[in-house]
Amino acid sequence: MKQLTGLDASFLYMETATTFGHVSGLGIYERPSPEFDPYQVVYERFGALVGQAEPMRRKLVEVPFSLDHPWWIDDADFDLDYHVRHIGLAPPGGVDQLGEQVSRIVGRQMDRTRPLWEVYVIEGLGDGRWAMLTKTHHATIDGAAGVILLNMLTDTDPNTPAPVATEWEGEQPPSQSELLQHTLQSLASNPVKGMRLQLKLVRNLADALGVTSVSKMAGHARDAIKSMAGVRSADVPDNERRIQLPLTPAPATPWNKPITAHRRFAMLGTSLENIKALKTATGGTVNDVVMAICAGALREYLIKHDALPEKPLRAMVPVSIRTGEETDVWTNRVSSIIADLPTNCPDPLERVALCKEAMIAAKRQLELVPAETLIDVTQTSSPVVAMAALRLMSRMSSRMILPANVTISNVPGPRQPLYFGGAKLDAYIPVSIVTDGMGLNITVHSYMDRLDFGIIADRELVPDLWDMADMHIAEIGRLFEAVGQPWAVPQPAPLMRRGSTHVKPVPRSRPAPGTTVPSAPAKSPAPKKTPAPKRRPRRRRQHRRRRQHRRPPLQKAPASQKAPGSKKTAASKKTPGSN
Repeated sequence: MKQLTGLDASFLYMETATTFGHVSGLGIYERPSPEFDPYQVVYERFGALVGQAEPMRRKLVEVPFSLDHPWWIDDADFDLDYHVRHIGLAPPGGVDQLGEQVSRIVGRQMDRTRPLWEVYVIEGLGDGRWAMLTKTHHATIDGAAGVILLNMLTDTDPNTPAPVATEWEGEQPPSQSELLQHTLQSLASNPVKGMRLQLKLVRNLADALGVTSVSKMAGHARDAIKSMAGVRSADVPDNERRIQLPLTPAPATPWNKPITAHRRFAMLGTSLENIKALKTATGGTVNDVVMAICAGALREYLIKHDALPEKPLRAMVPVSIRTGEETDVWTNRVSSIIADLPTNCPDPLERVALCKEAMIAAKRQLELVPAETLIDVTQTSSPVVAMAALRLMSRMSSRMILPANVTISNVPGPRQPLYFGGAKLDAYIPVSIVTDGMGLNITVHSYMDRLDFGIIADRELVPDLWDMADMHIAEIGRLFEAVGQPWAVPQPAPLMRRGSTHVKPVPRSRPAPGTTVPSAPAKSPAPKKTPAPKRRPRRRRQHRRRRQHRRPPLQKAPASQKAPGSKKTAASKKTPGSN
């Protein structure tokens, strides 16, 4: 039994009816042979991994009244059939159909009474390959831990023997009294933790500002406040970069609104050699070029929708704070920074330079308040207060704009080919999360010589997500034109073709001011039909028949006893004395 850290638990507290805390990854695999059975291989491999990887077998135990963070225990009732699932695409099995299926899967909450992971084997891809979608809650692993898990699942040699299952035993859930005892001990130590945290914040601030004595604190604090607000003090040298914090809301965009529970997912890829060539030509880094590509694509999308703000957008960029010396790799070690995204700049080359400056300035935010300190804050905060704050922020997202517009993440992957049960991994596309007020997420993952973009958005806020994905590839071409060089390598063909049934959705929005919408031609009225004569209700006829059936049947007399012209028979007449 192990308690969740405050950072791990925060991904549980953030969940609402429309915001989910799970992250996913989509792998596209080749078939090593026609008789290869993907579902059987996946089922056996994950079954063997359960005993080796702790996140695969542990489930949550909630503390009564949410007085403390939940606990992990090994599931004594583990059911592999529940977690490994098998589905297929209808013909023609295009990439847009695959994206639509992924959207449906990630748009459902996970069952917290079971280990928080699911895996889907998806067959029916149009080119004969198959896909595997892994869905794991962020409370269990972060991006770096997900790469560790991917390496455990795959091999560098296609002939590597299958892993052997490791024996393990489940745990019985602790009693309510045991959980409350742990909670009381944690609450008793929180005041001490809070005091230590405050002292640590003061020391970090002093170190960042170079303060060596308390007497200098007031003056440096004044300059720090001006610096964080973007006001340069007269006695601050020009060659010292300022530490800028996002103290004002980000400019509004179509996707910075409350989200629904429904998603759209689009994917695209390019050659990593092209990105490296642009890095060399512009003097930036791979991450600077990726940020500039996203900035250019979002600029084109907003121009198309007549929604480009005058100020630059802001991107929230997740940052891994792993040192490699962690004793527990199956926990979150991630923070984030906020950087300006120069969507207001029309020059592609200048956008790369601005992205480089913005990332350098954003990284200094961690010097002011280190990520370790932020993690300590989550440890000392009450779960009840944390849940209330996050849900209040979710409800207020319709009335306020968050400090960032979009999440952009760049996760480096392996450079050598990987195999899953002999099946070669051709591409790995990340599928991240969106939240209220920030309904767009762009996550990039590199693998071998590929760089794949996974773009996820709220289904209603960004209805033409595939157009946005195409704009990212077009932005790479604009960058090559700007540097005056040809593509390093030709743009690779898409992993899969889009299905023939793909129809671009029409945005549910009103027409722009000044535009006229053609009215539909008037239809001639249809000729009136003469009403059919009313028929007597069948019920009355049936009632009349029932009355006739209740009458006693008449006795027919011989024809010789009938009087001419009389309707009565002789046999029907009564004689005196007859009964």
